[in-house]
Formats: sequence, structure tokens, C-alpha cells
Amino acid sequence: MNKKERAVVTVIGKDAVGILARVATACASANANVVEVTQSVLSEFFCMIMIIDISEATLQVDELQAKVVEAVPEMNVHVMHENIFDAMHRI
Repeated sequence: MNKKERAVVTVIGKDAVGILARVATACASANANVVEVTQSVLSEFFCMIMIIDISEATLQVDELQAKVVEAVPEMNVHVMHENIFDAMHRI
């Protein structure tokens, strides 16, 4: 059985139609599966955190980030492997 590898994707910027769809499509094109997503619009700003399964991804995390940035160039995008995220947030 394959161990699940996950990454955290954050997207922040001015709200516009189709942001979630474009980010999800970029992830899917790299065979990264969206596991969980939360989004909200705060005033005119779109804010999203997405957990993706990268166990079967065809791109490395940095390449995936570049692909997402290409899909939503007007947004501030971060893609971080779960291990890095966990290490940064340990007490």
C-alpha cells in the first residue's frame, strides 16, 4: 500500500471567477488529487487553502507550484509539502 503524501496549497488575491477551478485543473493535470479545500472571500480578497494528495503526482512540489502560478498568475500562490509545513508549525 502506498503511503499518502500530501501538500498544502494556499492561494490569495483579488477575487475573480474561476480561481478554484483553474487551481484544481492545474493540480489534476499533474495527477495531484484535491483532498480537502476551504475558501472564502474577505471583502474583495479570495483566500483558499487546499490539501492535495501528491502520492501519484507527475511533478515535484516546486514544479507543481509553477504550474499553479501559471494557471492563476494574478494570485499569490504557495505549494508546500506536508512534511515542511509540519516542521514549520511544531511547538
